[in-house]
Amino acid sequence: MFWTSYLLAVLAIVLAWPVPILLSRASWPARSPFTAMLLWQAIALAGGLSMIGAMLVYGLEPIGDNLISGLRGLAGMVLFNAPTTALGFWHLFALSAAALLTAHLVFTLLLTYYKIERQRRRHRELLALLAAPSAAAARTVVISHDSPVAYCLPGGARSVTVLSDGLMAALEPAELRAVLSHENAHLNQRHHLLLWAFAAWRQALPWLPTTRLAQEAVNSLIEMLADDVALKTESKATLIKAIAIVASGPTGGMAGGMAGGMGAGMAGSMAADATPSTHPSLTLDGLEAPTGAVSGSARTTISRVSRLLSPQPQLPAAARGMVLAGCALLLALPTALLIVPGLLG
Repeated sequence: MFWTSYLLAVLAIVLAWPVPILLSRASWPARSPFTAMLLWQAIALAGGLSMIGAMLVYGLEPIGDNLISGLRGLAGMVLFNAPTTALGFWHLFALSAAALLTAHLVFTLLLTYYKIERQRRRHRELLALLAAPSAAAARTVVISHDSPVAYCLPGGARSVTVLSDGLMAALEPAELRAVLSHENAHLNQRHHLLLWAFAAWRQALPWLPTTRLAQEAVNSLIEMLADDVALKTESKATLIKAIAIVASGPTGGMAGGMAGGMGAGMAGSMAADATPSTHPSLTLDGLEAPTGAVSGSARTTISRVSRLLSPQPQLPAAARGMVLAGCALLLALPTALLIVPGLLG
């Protein structure tokens, strides 16, 4: 497994640095956001697997010709007091580092979920006091505020879309339908789960360029996906105007999901969890949203409007197929290196 560990390490470095940088600068993801979303997920999973796998394989190299046989040998040492003389200092160090990194990633994922759920629970309590059910649509509540605000708050059967009466007064009926369709798309497509995973990844490894670039890209891609759903029933001009109205608020659209984020109830809370020390809050009649999301929301709004104003054709089926094949290869390569006995010796 000597060469396997080094190949996994090289793959981890490539997926942590040049690949995400190149993908973040590419223009094609706006043409096929779903395909791009799958690629970002594949990069994240393959990168994490390669990073941990490289350390595991190196540490287990003296006692097995693949990960499974090595783990069996390690279990024998731990559970049945088998001799440990085959493992040197650096092998034990690599195994310890792999175990610590795995525990760190899992713990951060769970901690991020706990923080997000706690914020959402508090947000629902505030909405129960400050909001009233909307007559315009089911699972929608209205807060009394002059600024244009629209976002969704996920929570299974308790999921709601939140609008401000200032927004409702500014929108035409078709524009309101576009907003509701956009926010419902976030809920129906479970975008909050993606945001949770990438926010946790960024918080766990904030020094890794992949984590920041991936989170920003995913935030933008889910907005494009929701826009595409809204375009099925409303015109492009209607959607652009709705985005512009929400973005015209004093918070720069940060609290409005239609303006470049899923709002204080979703993307905002996750962004706060990703970098908790740098986010003072704006108060919107008791509902808080992190100001650190403003710049990211503005960039997302610009990219979405540009995409709508200058539409490009969807990637050809052959190109999408190549990207999907690349996703499969990214996941298959580190997996094969880990479990196939003596693949590289």
